Amino acid sequence: MVTQLLFGETVKIYEEKKGDWRKIKTAFDDYDCWVDKKQITEISIEEFEHINVHSKVLSAELIHVIQNKTTEEYIPIVLGSFLPNYKNNNITFNKSEYVFDGLTFDGLKKNTKNKLIENAYIYLNAPYLWGGRSPLGIDCSGFTQILYKLNGVQLPRDASQQAKVGQTLSFVEESEAGDLAFFDNDEGNIIHVGMVLDNNKIIHASGKVRIDKLDHQGIYNIETNQYSHRLRLIKKII
Repeated sequence: MVTQLLFGETVKIYEEKKGDWRKIKTAFDDYDCWVDKKQITEISIEEFEHINVHSKVLSAELIHVIQNKTTEEYIPIVLGSFLPNYKNNNITFNKSEYVFDGLTFDGLKKNTKNKLIENAYIYLNAPYLWGGRSPLGIDCSGFTQILYKLNGVQLPRDASQQAKVGQTLSFVEESEAGDLAFFDNDEGNIIHVGMVLDNNKIIHASGKVRIDKLDHQGIYNIETNQYSHRLRLIKKII
């Protein structure tokens, strides 16, 4: 698994082969991958374009359910899911209407960095999952991408791609809570990302979403008493 689609996110289908598999590109972050056709609902081009322009309301609930008004079936959705055509606790797509009675974020509103920190703590101790983007399993770049998505900022999917965004800072001391720190391997490739916190700390997904110490060398794991990741650069996104 290379990534996950959250409820309400849209894709374009580019290829159909291998039985039920479809090659797709995600609309949110232009990511190429394959998906089983049973896990997506095909909609018209007109609805696709309307949703991507006008549907920017996000679920602010860690885990919630929506109910199909016709079949009365429930669908579980997670924090950061888009709510297509949301209005008056209702969402609609593909000629179906669902009830959502939870809290929402305005995906077009850019909040302060304090909101980034507040949302990051919601994911604390969520298990690590390669390709994951949900509180039930998330990887390092999925974690930072979702945090900024909840804050009205669109980031690429992978850590190496995210490292190309924003303003590069020269020293750890110049960073502030909400900035992103990137880490490389022996070959110099960016392989990890986390979000800077106050007091020389960082929150990142490594085994689980956790908080460790951060200095000019990298991430110092407070449980193993050794460095786990080598610092490459820090970026100010907002």
